[in-house]
Amino acid sequence: MTRASVVGAGMTAFGVHESTLSELFATAALDAYDDAGVGPADIDAFYFGNAMGGQTENDTHLAPKLATEVGIAGVPAQRFEDACATSASAFKNAVQAVDAGIHDTVLVGGVERCTPETGNGTGEMTRIFASASHRQYEQPTGLTFPGVFALMTKRHMHVYGTTEEQLAHVAVKNHRNGTYNPRAHFGREATVEEVLDSPIVADPFRLMDCCPFSDGAAAVIVTSDDLADSYDAPVDVTGVGQATDLVPLGLKSTLYATQAARDASAKAYEQAGITANDVDFAEVHDCFTGAEVLASEAIGFFEDGEGGPAAAAGRSALDGDRPINPSGGLKAKGHPIGATGTAQIVELTEQLRGDVGERQIDDATCGLAHNLGGDAGTTVISVMEVRG
Repeated sequence: MTRASVVGAGMTAFGVHESTLSELFATAALDAYDDAGVGPADIDAFYFGNAMGGQTENDTHLAPKLATEVGIAGVPAQRFEDACATSASAFKNAVQAVDAGIHDTVLVGGVERCTPETGNGTGEMTRIFASASHRQYEQPTGLTFPGVFALMTKRHMHVYGTTEEQLAHVAVKNHRNGTYNPRAHFGREATVEEVLDSPIVADPFRLMDCCPFSDGAAAVIVTSDDLADSYDAPVDVTGVGQATDLVPLGLKSTLYATQAARDASAKAYEQAGITANDVDFAEVHDCFTGAEVLASEAIGFFEDGEGGPAAAAGRSALDGDRPINPSGGLKAKGHPIGATGTAQIVELTEQLRGDVGERQIDDATCGLAHNLGGDAGTTVISVMEVRG
């Protein structure tokens, strides 16, 4: 088996776009080509993520359409869908295909438009998002994902004493990081008071505890160990882990400890030959502030119950001992469902190359991406390291 490396990365700004899915993805993919110094003839396969194009825009069978758009028609092309973990699943499968010697160089990416012109705005998109919850036992109750993660977070608060103010510090930190990211949906700072004064969405979450609906695309070029040294600044993928948890929510043994993330982290750490203490920073799936607290404990950055106090103490800030979401995370960078997982890989790649300016983590050599889908029923963990 060989080791996979990321040798090119591209990404659109996240926000509201009028471009089509094809146009958005082509922008990110062509940037990844340019970053790697490759062309379509160098690509052996295409692994692609999109979660909701069929529901929002009646646009399916996207893999061959987008392969045509970026000049690689003829190579194997496959679309993945794992709710919000969609393009992380595409990335994991691409890495494993390269590791196994099936392909040498793979284009991986994702795209989503969560603010289409058609439909009924936020209400309609919330309904579509909820299709990733359990059809028989959750959707008929009206349970949507703010409520799902509110239930999980509320239980964490009950067990460990986590407070709304601690959650607000997560939002403040990620908004601050977003001001340093020119591709972030929200590039402005926030205060704890502003977060706590925003309208309640699902107790304990207020509006500013929640990530936005975003449009955007991200793409990376994954290649084999044998070829990576011929590229400038390759970044090695040293571990990937994926796990699932029980669905629906009511079957989970513990609401306040996301088990799939713990299992996937253990697999990724074992494969990389490291522990959580060796990771310099993480991009985690903070669809809600409480989700970041749970993730920070699941990946081993903090002990159970310490995620909230750690955020309030600044430990997960850019200059803290365990930086989390230097990109601004989903909260400030934005959350175009199918692009989110690959966008995390773009951030890891650029951080480990030292290419992100004011949000750079000093002396970072190892980063982790945590991307979940649905009610944390799917989690993919990726570990990347500076090439030795």
